Formats: sequence, C-alpha cells, structure tokens
Amino acid sequence: MSRSLKIKREYLEKIKLSLRRNGYPSQRALAEDAGYALATVSNFLRGKRVDYATFVELSQKLAFDWKDIADLDVSVPKPNTNNLPQPSETPDIEPNESVRYPSGAVPLSSLFYLERYPIEQQLYQAIQKPGVLIRIKAPREMGKTSLLLRILDFSQNLGYCTISLNLEQVDQAILQDLNQFLRWLCANAARQLKLQPDLDKYWDKDLGSKTSCTSYFEDYLLEEIDKPIILAIDEMNHIFEHPQIVKDFLPLLRSWYEEAKINLAWQKLRLIVVHSTEIYVPLQLNQSPFNVGLPIQLGSFTEEEVEELARRYGINCQSSTSSQQLIKMIDGHPALIQILLYHLSRKDVTLTQVLEADPKAIKIFQHHLQRHWVTLNKQPDLATALNAIYKSSTPIEIDRILAYKLSSLGLVKQTEEGVIPSCELYRKYFTN
Repeated sequence: MSRSLKIKREYLEKIKLSLRRNGYPSQRALAEDAGYALATVSNFLRGKRVDYATFVELSQKLAFDWKDIADLDVSVPKPNTNNLPQPSETPDIEPNESVRYPSGAVPLSSLFYLERYPIEQQLYQAIQKPGVLIRIKAPREMGKTSLLLRILDFSQNLGYCTISLNLEQVDQAILQDLNQFLRWLCANAARQLKLQPDLDKYWDKDLGSKTSCTSYFEDYLLEEIDKPIILAIDEMNHIFEHPQIVKDFLPLLRSWYEEAKINLAWQKLRLIVVHSTEIYVPLQLNQSPFNVGLPIQLGSFTEEEVEELARRYGINCQSSTSSQQLIKMIDGHPALIQILLYHLSRKDVTLTQVLEADPKAIKIFQHHLQRHWVTLNKQPDLATALNAIYKSSTPIEIDRILAYKLSSLGLVKQTEEGVIPSCELYRKYFTN
C-alpha cells in the first residue's frame, strides 16, 4: 500500500533554493517537466504530503535522496479519497494564509501569486545578460512590484547584489533638484550594498552632478563589488511630473546602458525600470531608455488565470459564462480579482451578487475605489476627463497627459480609436 510523504521541516529552505540550481526557474517549470499539476509541486515544496511515488520523483528531479529529506517519523493511515480532493486538483492551503487580506505586493512564499508564464522565464534569462536593461510597464496594482520581487529574489539566489529603489519614497524637496536627487540615488545604492556613502570623495561641482554620479558608480560601486549588481527602480513614473529631473536622469540611465556595450565594468550593472505609464516629457530618441532594452507589458488576468487563482482559494469558477462575465465586470484586474476571491472564500458575498453589481458586493472593493476617489478629488481635471469617458458609449479623445495619468491609475484603457473605461465596476461606481 502506498503512503504519503512530506519534506522534513529543516530541509524546506534547501529544497526551494535547489529549484533554480537544477535548472527550474519556477515551480511551474518543475511541474511541467515532471508531468504533475502545479498544485502538487506546490504542496511538495511547502512541506505538505504527496504520494510516495511523486515524492521520490520530485526529490530526484532536485538532486536529493528522498530518504534523506523525507519525514518518516509519523505514520499516516491511508485516507478515504472518495470524498476528498486530490493534491493534483486542489492545493493544500494553510488556514492563516487563506484568510489573509490581499494588499500590496504578493509575498514570495504565497500560494496566491500567479506566475506570468512565460514572462518570468524570459526575465530570469535576461537578468543574467551583461549590461541588460529591462522595462516593466503596467497600470497600478497590476502585479509589477510582485514580479519585481521575484526577479530580485532570483538574482540574489544567483549570488548577485541588488539595489531596490522606490521613487514614491523620495521627498518632494529632493525631486526639485537634480544634484540632490542623484546624491539620494548614490547614497541609497551604497547603503544597500553595505558600503560607506563617501559621496563627497567622488562629487565634483565643476564636472556636474551627472558626471559625478557616473563616476561614483564606475569608480566606487562597480569597483568595490565583484559581482553583478541589479539596480531596480520602481515607480519611475513618480518623477515624470518633474521635467527638471526627467530630462537629465533618463538620458543618464540610457548612457549607462550604452556604456555597457563597450565597457566591461559597466556590464556588471543590470537595470530594471518599472513604471505605470508612458513618459510624457519629450526626449530625443537617442536619450530615452524607453525605446531600448527588453520591454515587458503586464496585462489583466485571463479567464484561465482567474479560474486557476479561484481554485487556489478553493472556489469553483470554471463556468465559462461566469469567467467571461467576471472578466467584463472587473477586467481580470489582478488586485480586484484577489480582493473578490478573498471575500468569496469567506462567503462575504456571492459571485451572483458581484456580477449583478449588488451594492453589498461593490462594498468589498470600497477601500480600492475610495483610494481612486481621493486622487480624483485632488485633481479635478482628471475627474472631469474620467466623467466624459465613462458617459460615452464610444472611445473618445482627451488631453494626452490626462490620458496617461488615468491610464497609469488603471481607470481607463488607451486604444487606437481613443480612451475607454477599463472595466464596468469603475464605470458603475464613478458614474453613480
């Protein structure tokens, strides 16, 4: 009679780290190679029980002797499987994780992160290339930061050094002056690399702040660190409204990328730029970092991805009609989908209530919607433009900068014909 096995607790971290060492950039890659469901592999890696044959094969795939890592202390009677879902059908969700309210970036260990296949694999390959520049674009709350966390985690597992900067954290006073901004950048980079800032040693007023910043990276950071360095800049769009910074900083990043083509020292630097809208400050074609490198565009979840995530929450959402209606209602928006599935799993609302836009159902999105409402109240020009878009039955043309801002918030979509609402939920809420 076969029995189920699980990994010893002390081996869990080693097993997870062995994924990429054995050529598997993700759990999905291992699942596809071994021919198992993703949920089965997830259970195995999280120390949950899987059947004996599966345990042995997955152990071998990750270059472990199954006898060394198996928890053999507890014998488990064979369960009655007639009424229980098999691991290949439903993942084993920890009770405390299943009730965690989805907010912000999805943690690395979370079962509720959906891999953006094949985007992750493409990025894991790209980040290993000398001097690469990666550009990740999507409206707010579409999963950019969650994806960035996984690229940085992958890089750290390769032994690379990482610098992660979020431009939303920069003081407004610093954004008024290029010199202060570049010193902020260098000081934060040094701190995260565990180096003394020593800014004044490399800063020369006569040469200017851009040359000083470049010298700081080349003669100090890249010289002191003998490993590849990942410089990730999240929320780059936060500086788009500061032309005095944008017109100098973005060409500076472009120059570093170009320098890596001829300078071995700069090939150690790999750039990741994350932003939620197009830049609307004009730059010369050869100065912009947004027309070079690897572009990645994150979109809404597909029907299949919504169904997969629902399954992880223990919800049956496999009716094609329900999935299609749900996509239309909230456009497969990752943050909204997570909020919805969280409340469905708690039975706070029903899917029918959501699809019918019942006020009780709309209320579960209240925090998300009110955050947009506050933004619109502070910028009446945005509210006026949005009102015109939502009341129109056809795409309309609006001011380009307003379109960029609304698009970055995820409230509208830009098409060739004009601007349209991004989903029915927003239209119903804001027009009421």
